[in-house]
Amino acid sequence: MADQPSSTIRLAALQMVSGPDVTANLREADRLVASAADRGASLAVLPENFALMGMHQRDKLAVAEDDGAGPIQDALAAMAERHRLWLVGGTIPIKGADDDHARAACIVFDDRGMRRARYDKIHLFDVSVSEGETYLESATLEAGSTPVVVDTPFGRLGLAVCYDLRFPELFRALSARGMDLCAVPSAFTAATGEAHWRVLVQARAVENLCYVVAPNQGGRHPNGRETHGESVVVGPWGEVLDSLARGPGVAVADYDPHRLRALRERFPVLAHRRL
Repeated sequence: MADQPSSTIRLAALQMVSGPDVTANLREADRLVASAADRGASLAVLPENFALMGMHQRDKLAVAEDDGAGPIQDALAAMAERHRLWLVGGTIPIKGADDDHARAACIVFDDRGMRRARYDKIHLFDVSVSEGETYLESATLEAGSTPVVVDTPFGRLGLAVCYDLRFPELFRALSARGMDLCAVPSAFTAATGEAHWRVLVQARAVENLCYVVAPNQGGRHPNGRETHGESVVVGPWGEVLDSLARGPGVAVADYDPHRLRALRERFPVLAHRRL
């Protein structure tokens, strides 16, 4: 790993332009995780749908895995162990209650490849972005219901996914559970990303005085979908610490727990809540 100040932890947001070939996507994910590790990252976060952006909505059902077992989960565990970092595995399809639905599961592995948490996307993207661009995630996905914060060696890590960004009450629930930093794997559309992506990520950081690692899909996919990109790492004062425009790559920045603690002591907005 590259040198970094001893008091800080390097965070990495990994941007992809995933397609319908799971094997190719996993190979690209491993390349980006290796790049993040080479740049000194202790925590790397993959984007939503990193392992599959299918040609059709139901394609995810064919690769949905049992919870705790499957080639995508095995690959994530191996990446985390091989590159000796904590890895937030974007989202992968995990089998749901019936054959027609999966869960968009965000699974966290530690630097030994051990699974530490799973969060299922709560807010599903059933939206008409424009007259010709409509999404109905609930047709093939089941919504989760439980906010998740996981203990890590560098702080309490909250988990959210893409459309969750528009629901600040979820982040308040994560904050109430002691969140210090948050991972938000995403695949924002080009249109909604241009309008709202950065301001939403910054708002969630400012409101909760936390770091946010927000990797995005970023480019034109084989299925014709275009995603926004602009993966970012944002600090607790809302400052963009690093970003990446479009295309595959890595955005990195340092998380300073001492700075976070001092800021929260000087500016105790979280303790001032009344509702």
